[in-house]
Amino acid sequence: MRHHSIIGRLGPSDSVRVSPTRPDTHETEINFVDGEHRPSYGLGQALDQLRQLGLRPSETAVDLALLAAAITAADTRISRAADAQDAWTREIDLHLPVQNAALWTGLTPLIVTTLNFLTGDRWGVYFRPRAADTGELAPAPTKLRTANPVTVCLFSGGLDSFIGATDLLAAGQTPMLISHHWDGITSTHQAYCAEVLKRRFVGVSIHHIRARVGFPTDTVNKGAVEDTLRGRSFLFFALAALAADAVGGDLVIHVPENGLISLNVPLDPLRLGALSTRTTHPFYMARFGELLNGLGLRVRLENSYAFMTKGQMARACADMELLRKEAKHTMSCSSPGSRRYDPDPSQRQPKHCGRCVPCLIRRAAILDAWGADDTPYRVADLRAQVLDTNKAEGEQVRSFQLALSRIVRRPGRAQFDIHRPGPLIDHPENLAEYEAVYVAGLQEVGRLLHGVRARPL
Repeated sequence: MRHHSIIGRLGPSDSVRVSPTRPDTHETEINFVDGEHRPSYGLGQALDQLRQLGLRPSETAVDLALLAAAITAADTRISRAADAQDAWTREIDLHLPVQNAALWTGLTPLIVTTLNFLTGDRWGVYFRPRAADTGELAPAPTKLRTANPVTVCLFSGGLDSFIGATDLLAAGQTPMLISHHWDGITSTHQAYCAEVLKRRFVGVSIHHIRARVGFPTDTVNKGAVEDTLRGRSFLFFALAALAADAVGGDLVIHVPENGLISLNVPLDPLRLGALSTRTTHPFYMARFGELLNGLGLRVRLENSYAFMTKGQMARACADMELLRKEAKHTMSCSSPGSRRYDPDPSQRQPKHCGRCVPCLIRRAAILDAWGADDTPYRVADLRAQVLDTNKAEGEQVRSFQLALSRIVRRPGRAQFDIHRPGPLIDHPENLAEYEAVYVAGLQEVGRLLHGVRARPL
């Protein structure tokens, strides 16, 4: 096990000595501005796009984005297998310069609680004032404002976010779409889906802010990196807050996510760790909302689909014709590029695997909504053969089958299961709705898996 300290810097003048909390820590310094005093690692890209629209966020919103970038660096470049004693829980300190250190320091307990819950690690977060000559990092617009969105919507390139943006546009709203990516597969799907919406809703100004945010593989270690990416939604939310703050006023950040994935109740005991994410869990979203409020940012998160399954979202989409035509171009898979090194060149093209948890939920949703699924999957027919549950082809199928069998044997357990991923203390009046969407979501996948054989159970 190795303790890590990520020390953020803002240019050559930021040379103050930072004292780590532990003498045995592995220190990594990251300079978050480039030679032109522009935020780097993709943040400057987002700020430049806002500037082109005549928009400028506050330095508080910029500091939130910098914090999110530091979290991303730690989360993606510190290996759980190599640096955690239990192969999961890492110990990470962040040391960051901010414009208002007193404000951020007062929010440190909230930030630590939020991060510990989100990633399953043990975080320490320490703030210091920016160097006196750092100045403002958000560039001033050089042209008049040309964007007036009424809301902001996360746009991942997946089916849920496509439905969310479509519903907003069909309702006459003008959302600003926010995307971030690191790999080319995600980027391609985000760009394609945004262009589809622009062609469909002619006459509506749809602005799409996209940022490639990430860090070289040797940023922290020269060896293994990390692929669980539990902290990715902190970056997503922070970029959305950056854009919403630049737009100004009291804005809603829409987080389109179906209720089953949002709750993400573990399908079996093993899924409490690496295989159970909390990226849009109600407890996490409530804590992030508290952070936004504590920072004085006039934006709030909202998931309008928290009590809907993915299939219910699809059936209720305000433009079913568009959704049925374009659903195959959205990307839901957790590992679409897993075969990029396959000896057979014909197998290297990115596509949905068809058997991971997001793929199974997606397939079930499309089956429920309109039946015919023309999405290309690597595992095209789940019933073609007996799936080996000791391999990736059948592992998650078995997990769903076991979860379904437990609900059938003891229907009353659902009211307890929904609390396993995390507390629902912020929404005590909605417990029955959380239970209902959990059961309905499992049953939706159960209809997909009817007749599918997986061994051994």
